[in-house]
Amino acid sequence: MTSVLCIGEAMVEISLAPDRPDSAGLGFAGDTLNTAIYLKRAAPALNVAYGTKLGHDGLSERMIAMMSAEGLDTGLIRRSDTRVPGLYAISTDDTGERTFTYWRDNSAARRLMEPPGLEETDLSGFDLVYLSAISLAILPPAGRARLMGWLRHYRDAGGRVAFDSNYRPALWSDQGTAQETVTDAWRLADIGLPSLDDEMALFADPDEVAVLARLRAHGLVEGVLKRGARGPLPLDGAPPLVVDPATDVVDSTAAGDSFNAGYLAALLEGHDQDTAMRAGHDLALRVIGHRGAILPRENA
Repeated sequence: MTSVLCIGEAMVEISLAPDRPDSAGLGFAGDTLNTAIYLKRAAPALNVAYGTKLGHDGLSERMIAMMSAEGLDTGLIRRSDTRVPGLYAISTDDTGERTFTYWRDNSAARRLMEPPGLEETDLSGFDLVYLSAISLAILPPAGRARLMGWLRHYRDAGGRVAFDSNYRPALWSDQGTAQETVTDAWRLADIGLPSLDDEMALFADPDEVAVLARLRAHGLVEGVLKRGARGPLPLDGAPPLVVDPATDVVDSTAAGDSFNAGYLAALLEGHDQDTAMRAGHDLALRVIGHRGAILPRENA
């Protein structure tokens, strides 16, 4: 059985109702958690584990119960005696564009690499480790360095790393630190899942040609450049996936996360690049037609 470990921050999600200012929905999400859930749904035979740190509070318990109900392996979730999960509120406009408000300064996941931390875990049983720039951005510098060193050791032993440069400027102390960290992650990655907008915003690349050239200079040729409605473009220079324009966009939350899941699930099941791109794109289309990060099971 193929095993995948997804690493990052799981958060409490409050979805604000657009037509009722006094109403909101409660859920649990986070970029790599979204991918982990959709990856398990897309390929049930995969063993998908989630690595994070939570508290001992009621919301942490509910979150772990939700992950278990989704079939995720929660054995690598560490606990903090003093911290709780981060929280965010999300509102969307008539076109499905999102606005976020975050409360995450006391998030337990920010101490993920501090005892009892994730670095104590033996990764030899995992075929792939998946993380994003958010997984790195939330950590203090020492924790970030420990995570990267831990992954280098895993990769040197034959493991494979998939990375999404999910760039959120507010999480970084400065743009230079973000550039340096993400560049190191691209050099470490075997499978790249960048978004064009994120890469151009972070590195000031003028166009997708410049983005692809920079990524290839780091030795990255496996994976795709996500281009939103234009469809994904393979990093190896193969033709892009031809897609129809998206319609009925309700909420673009988790579009990239779900694409990553569909794409990786197909690759890990042995399908070719075109099939994997189509699987990722089709899953993302379903997700953006629903409000919130995680589709109800009956719509999955």
